[in-house]
Amino acid sequence: MSSDASVPTILVHGGAGWRDDAANLPAAVAACEQAATAGHRVLLDGGSALDAVEAAVRALEDEPVLNAGVGSCRTSTGDVEMDALIMDGASLALGAVAAITRVLHPISLARRVMSDTPHTFLAGEGASVFADRIGFPRCAPEDLIVQRDAPPSVGDTVGAVALDASGMLATAVSTGGIPGKLPGRVGDSPLVGSGAYANAAVAVGATGDGEAIMKLVLSKHVADLVRGGRSPQESCVVGIELLDTFGSHGGLIALDVAGSVGIAFNTAALPHAYAIGNDQVRASAK
Repeated sequence: MSSDASVPTILVHGGAGWRDDAANLPAAVAACEQAATAGHRVLLDGGSALDAVEAAVRALEDEPVLNAGVGSCRTSTGDVEMDALIMDGASLALGAVAAITRVLHPISLARRVMSDTPHTFLAGEGASVFADRIGFPRCAPEDLIVQRDAPPSVGDTVGAVALDASGMLATAVSTGGIPGKLPGRVGDSPLVGSGAYANAAVAVGATGDGEAIMKLVLSKHVADLVRGGRSPQESCVVGIELLDTFGSHGGLIALDVAGSVGIAFNTAALPHAYAIGNDQVRASAK
C-alpha cells in the first residue's frame, strides 16, 4: 500500500476474441467506456477499489454485446452457466462463483460469497442455494440469452482492475463461458491466479483461451513479474508471449500500486477503457 495518496485509476476490458472488422466492435468499445465511467465515478466519490471494480463489471454484465451476464453464451444443452471472481489486493480476500444460473450480476453474487460466507468459492447448485438464502435477485433463464444473427465474436471474459485514493487495488472478472461448452465446464475466470489476481502491489485480469490460461496460472504469473520489478506493461507482454507458446489467444490488463497500467493481447482487438485521476475516460480496441 502506498504511504501517500494515490491517483484513482480504473481499467476495464470487454474480452479478447474480437475481430477488428466485427460490426459490433464499436458497441463493445462504448460499453467499456460506460463501465469505466461507472467505476471511475465510484473512485472519485471516495469509494474503494473493490466497489469500483464491482460497479464496472456490473455495467459490463448489463451489455448484451458482451459475453457476461446478459449476452452470455449457451452451453451444448442451450442453458447459460456463468462464472465470476472479485478480489481485494490488500487483504487477499476474494469471492467466486461458477456455473451459476438465473442471476443478472454474477460479480455481485461473488462479492456476497466473499462478505457473507467463510468460503471463497461456491459452484453450481450450491451457489444457487446460497443466492436464494440471502435473497439475491434472480432472473428467468431467457433474460440472459441474446438472439444474434451470427455467433458472438467475443472473448470469454470481461474484467476490471482499479486503484483507489488509499492505494488499495482490486480486480474483478465475469464470463458467460464459451459457446457450446459442456454443462458444468468451468473456465479460468473464477480461479484465483488464473482469470484474475490482486495483491498489495498489482491487480491483474485475463481473458481468452481459458484452458491455456489455467495451465499457466497466468494472472499470478504476471503479478509475480510486477513484484519482481517489471512494469505492468512489460509483464502483460511477457504473459501474452507465454500464451503464444501454446498457440493460444488472449489478453491481459494490469495496474500497479504506482498507477501504471498494462494492456497486451494477441488477438485482432481488445475493447478496453481507462481513466486516471480526473482525466476523462479513454476507450479503444487497439
